[in-house]
Amino acid sequence: MFSFLNIFRIVALLEGVSYLLLLFIATPIKYISGNPEYVKLLGMPHGVLFMLYVVLAFLLMKDMKWNTKTLFIVLIASVIPFGTFYIEKKYLKPVVND
Repeated sequence: MFSFLNIFRIVALLEGVSYLLLLFIATPIKYISGNPEYVKLLGMPHGVLFMLYVVLAFLLMKDMKWNTKTLFIVLIASVIPFGTFYIEKKYLKPVVND
């Protein structure tokens, strides 16, 4: 079953990968070879994934019992390379229902 947590995990993974591709592949190609096509190709999907990441983080805040500081860390991680992968390991542990 799809839960907000599972959807957030998928979006976080895709957002992180798209950010790395944009930052370390597309941007250097743009400035070294003068070809902006890869930035155009990756920019829009990354932007949509980033917005989904932020919205889903706010929606998950209550379910994951995140305080404001934790939410801030989760949001800041989306603009740091490899940050979303850190969030997966540190903050996205499944909630255990007793």
